[in-house]
Amino acid sequence: MLLPSSDSAVLLSTAYFPPIDYFVAIANGGDVRLEQYENYCKQSYRSRCNIFACDGVLSLTIPVVTSGNNTPIREVKVDYTKKWLQQHTRALVSAYMSSPFFEYYQDDIFGVLESGEKYLFDLNCKLMDLLMENLGLNREITLTDEYIPTHLLQDNVLDYRERIHPKKGSPIFTDEVKQKPYYQVFSQKYGFVSGLSVLDLLFNEGPQASTFLRIGNRK
Repeated sequence: MLLPSSDSAVLLSTAYFPPIDYFVAIANGGDVRLEQYENYCKQSYRSRCNIFACDGVLSLTIPVVTSGNNTPIREVKVDYTKKWLQQHTRALVSAYMSSPFFEYYQDDIFGVLESGEKYLFDLNCKLMDLLMENLGLNREITLTDEYIPTHLLQDNVLDYRERIHPKKGSPIFTDEVKQKPYYQVFSQKYGFVSGLSVLDLLFNEGPQASTFLRIGNRK
């Protein structure tokens, strides 16, 4: 896996509270492109995230409504008949209420979650905008014009659409760049845990979170 650099474009799928490596790619890459013409992929970060709870790593998944196995990502609806919003809110409060910066960010984050966005892609985009702002990442993200398979992409485009995936190992940059440990609420019990949602970094490090995303600082 090549490291992102200012000379490379990064291609990402949509994601629900994406993992830290997702934002490492954004912070260190050149052009940032978000795929809007792929089909929905189950059991991926498109509709799930991992947080650090009192019992260890906890996965939070948004239930969705699709029209079948090949539903375009822009047509995937959030299933509000399930009580996922209440469950996710309680889980985040329980996991991070004692973290240094949770109180500072919670209202804006829960405000987006409660906005009632019909489509998963739109909800993720609203959350992404908020996370980018809170992380201090002044980067423009453009949407793709069409779906291009990996083998047909230009040489300078790093395709993370399927590489940043809970079933393919995380964090993906471990072999090249060691994740710099940061404060975590439950680290005394379990030790430092990597590969989590960027929320874990944001709630624990606040305005300093962006310093953990730069490859030159992750030593």
